[in-house]
Amino acid sequence: MKNIKTIVILFNLVCLIGYINWATLHKERTISDGTLMLFELRPVDPRSLMQGDYMDLRYAAANQGRTNDKLPKFGFGVVTLDENNVVKLSRYQESKIPLEEGEFLIKYAKHRRGISFGAESYFFEEGTGERFEEGKYGGLRVDDEGKSILIGLYDEDFKFIEL
Repeated sequence: MKNIKTIVILFNLVCLIGYINWATLHKERTISDGTLMLFELRPVDPRSLMQGDYMDLRYAAANQGRTNDKLPKFGFGVVTLDENNVVKLSRYQESKIPLEEGEFLIKYAKHRRGISFGAESYFFEEGTGERFEEGKYGGLRVDDEGKSILIGLYDEDFKFIEL
């Protein structure tokens, strides 16, 4: 009986480590190969006494096309990109199709606060907040499935703001 418990525990441990490695590899691929999308930010107070210095990210695109309050809780935003990779929301839809030439998907979630396209906070080292006040765009890398990863902030000239 003791051997069976040990085998079950080891099997679960191997599965867990495998899943963590798979998820990490997927995120690394998204960061390196995903489509760069710049979401215009709405200004929000970037301080929190409990969490330290961070910027609360509110994307302007989340307000575009919000006339339909009957959106499902989860779905896809269909976006187009301009020459600087700045996002313009075309529509919301429940599935990955239809998708036309030049359109991209990004997953959304509907909350009480509104629509979220991914990361809603950007944390940075205490005392470096002034550097990020110039942030006009949140840079997200998005894979073909619409999953996004926040990679940083960009200024009004579309330049990445270094840490």
